[in-house]
Amino acid sequence: MASLTQLHSIEQLEEFVKQPGKRLLFKHSTICPISSAAHDELTAFLAEHEIPAAVVWVREDRPVSNHIAERFGIQHESPQIFLLEDGSVKWHTSHWKITKQAIAEAVQA
Repeated sequence: MASLTQLHSIEQLEEFVKQPGKRLLFKHSTICPISSAAHDELTAFLAEHEIPAAVVWVREDRPVSNHIAERFGIQHESPQIFLLEDGSVKWHTSHWKITKQAIAEAVQA
């Protein structure tokens, strides 16, 4: 079972991103029911798979959330998930499309 590390600073984000291999990055709104459902889907996926994963709470750590959009050139959405591989975005999606199955398919690709 993989754990979900919360990132609070741009430095922590950059350290997470620069690590080799595949990893998941999730942007989460703690007040949004859609985001809560997506978080549950990600947690269910991580319960069965060993992959590094991190979460940014978009309201509480807005500078980090904004940096993700700027760094990768992908418009901010919440909830939003990224599959990173060797520092680059290989796949991303948002809202109701964040499912355990969708994450599994992206990681396997």
